[in-house]
Amino acid sequence: MRTRLAVLYGGRSGEHDVSCHSAASILAALDRDRYQVTDVLIGRDGGWQVDGRAAPLTTALRVLGDQDVVFPALHGPYGEDGTVASLLDWLGVPYVGNGVFAGAAGMDKAATKKLLVAEGLRVSPGVTLRPGEDLSPADRRWLGLPVFVKPARAGSSLGVTRVDDWARLPDALARARAADPKILIEQAAHGREIDVAVLQHPDGRVEAGPPLEIRVTDAEFFDYDAKYDGGAVFHIPAPLDPATTELLQDRAVRAFHALDCRGLLRVDLFLPASGSTEPIVNEVNTFPGFTSASQYPRIWQKAGIEFPALLDILISGALTDHGGPSPAGSTRRGPSGPGPAPRPGLSTAPRPATQSVGVVS
Repeated sequence: MRTRLAVLYGGRSGEHDVSCHSAASILAALDRDRYQVTDVLIGRDGGWQVDGRAAPLTTALRVLGDQDVVFPALHGPYGEDGTVASLLDWLGVPYVGNGVFAGAAGMDKAATKKLLVAEGLRVSPGVTLRPGEDLSPADRRWLGLPVFVKPARAGSSLGVTRVDDWARLPDALARARAADPKILIEQAAHGREIDVAVLQHPDGRVEAGPPLEIRVTDAEFFDYDAKYDGGAVFHIPAPLDPATTELLQDRAVRAFHALDCRGLLRVDLFLPASGSTEPIVNEVNTFPGFTSASQYPRIWQKAGIEFPALLDILISGALTDHGGPSPAGSTRRGPSGPGPAPRPGLSTAPRPATQSVGVVS
């Protein structure tokens, strides 16, 4: 009997198009002999469609609740931020990927950094501004230039500006606040930009794939256009010595656990060009881009897991344990569950203690 699976995508965020591209790749790669697939689209206006036909919310919810598993291919607010996870938990249907807490914490960059610092991971120093607040002269002095001004709760680098002159700050704040009233201003990190993909298998093993290095060709930084219009080159695996590779993978797995993630996570880091060798965890992505050309699937393809097999792993993991409350005395799946030995280039290392720190105010 085929598994009844709904792919849920679209949404009301600025990443609607990105979500549609991710879903198109997922829908094309799913094995239809294995899955009975339903297509569920959330429009930009919040309207719902089931298999291409408009449907009232009650019908869409009934369709989702009738599935064996849901694959939420949603990016950004109104989806990846834990809201849809909460809805699916309420329906009692298993779903791929992170739960309510990890989605909400991972979407809020300021909250993410506090959790990472509590785990002993290094982050870029930064200041959080709420509506009506401005960056004080004292904060300008200790942050220095350049800084990055970011919406706290947005993805795909939407609303992000690099500021090299304080005269540009008001425009940068206005651009960021158009995406989210809560703002994060970070000290620029200098070094090599590295992504590490983390994958949890159905037996509970958590693996980090081979690091990917991003080199931007025609932009100030890895912004929206560089991400989606071919303005960057990916090197997989990144040319790193084995010890540095293991260090980056370890920090990515620790970030996965710090946010109480499930299923998957992409961790974006900077490897400092000089001074400390401790990587800086820049951001996390609880549901990264999922086209066959996106960083996350490409990392696992390099590790020997083709795109359809990656989908199977995530779906099987959702069916094994979709994150409901654990009964008293039970054991939730964790990072050290049984399973075959990891493939070369992957890390399943436990979390060692470190003294590295970051600052978020």
